[in-house]
Amino acid sequence: MPWSVPPHAYHTGMWIGIAGIVMIFAAFTSALVVRRGLSTDWAPTALPPILFLNTAVLALSSVTLELSRRSLRARSGLAFARWIYLTVALGLAFVGGQLEAWEELASRGVYLASNPSSSFFYLLTAAHGIHLLGGIAALLVLGFRTRTLAAFPRQGVAIEVTSIYWHFMDGLWIYLLILLMARL
Repeated sequence: MPWSVPPHAYHTGMWIGIAGIVMIFAAFTSALVVRRGLSTDWAPTALPPILFLNTAVLALSSVTLELSRRSLRARSGLAFARWIYLTVALGLAFVGGQLEAWEELASRGVYLASNPSSSFFYLLTAAHGIHLLGGIAALLVLGFRTRTLAAFPRQGVAIEVTSIYWHFMDGLWIYLLILLMARL
């Protein structure tokens, strides 16, 4: 008899992973607040306007992921693949937009070591981007593994936990953007 993991175990594992990510970003937020409060050399970093377009792209990727989940439930393999790969493309566009934001800051002479504010900007956006790349990898695995309708029942839990992670990354980005806009 093959070894089987109950579906709720995957959900529990995802929530434990998300709790760890929350703790990392809570520590970063705490460090930012303390450093800004104690700083005499804090110079606010003007945010590149592309961050707002990136936010819309990431929000749209959550919509396309939900459409992918609905297609999976409807057992529509072609629609599932289209939506999942569009979600991946939007995720990659977000990451590319973040790199564009970094390039814009660099063109203004704002680098990682320019001042504490810019250091936190690069740290927070890089940490989020790395976590988002993990979500993109998971989405690609889902897309590659779900090539036949016979695989669909096994993918239900996988798409559920991946969706939880992806939507969390979306919400985390909105939190970070608000934090960065608060006179970082």
